[in-house]
Amino acid sequence: MTKKRKPIIVVDNTFATPYFQRPLQLGATLVLSSVTKYINGHTDVCMGVIATNDKDIGDRIRFLQLAVGPAPSPFDCYLALRGARTLHVRMRQHELNSLAIARWLEDGEMSKYVTRVIHPGLPSHPQHELAKKQMKGFSGMLSFIIKGGKDEAVLFLQTLKIFALAESLGGYESLAELPSIMTHASVPPEQRAVIGISDSLIRLSVGIEEPEDLIGDLAHAFKTVYEIESEKKVIRNVE
Repeated sequence: MTKKRKPIIVVDNTFATPYFQRPLQLGATLVLSSVTKYINGHTDVCMGVIATNDKDIGDRIRFLQLAVGPAPSPFDCYLALRGARTLHVRMRQHELNSLAIARWLEDGEMSKYVTRVIHPGLPSHPQHELAKKQMKGFSGMLSFIIKGGKDEAVLFLQTLKIFALAESLGGYESLAELPSIMTHASVPPEQRAVIGISDSLIRLSVGIEEPEDLIGDLAHAFKTVYEIESEKKVIRNVE
């Protein structure tokens, strides 16, 4: 009879960070995080980290690090440590801003142009209760589905002024992107449909700017897409 082995559970904790979620305390074997994102938080480091409380696995990973050589430079370590020292302050602001925007997208004046908002901090999220049980807060990541299609989504992103159009996330600055043609462009269309990535899905990495400024930027983009452009089309049709 073979001896049963405990399964190895691996969790990517990049979005939540150690400040909001501790997977090792919840039973995970390995926790991966992209230090490049929230832990560093200043968009100037390329680094990752693996954490475990299993000594045997930890020893094996340490051996591989020494044998293969994926070690960051001293200066990168300095930058990452600098960022980690303000992680708690930044994450609280990321959470405050992302929740303010998520609630505004769901119930605010421009909600008529949004079909769905995806943020674990909203009661409408299917895993909201689970998230509350295992997390003490939420990061700046959220997605929403804009009414229309690819043309409306692209124009919306092109109109933003404070949100930068970029694929990264977790820095102090706010970023926006269209996953279907950016981060997930290499995923076959039929697979994107299965996992819910449509041409109308916009992802935001909400930074630590003033929330009123960020909401104002989004509101201006909505008005440009659905009000100003609609008026132009009417004028062109009349002409």
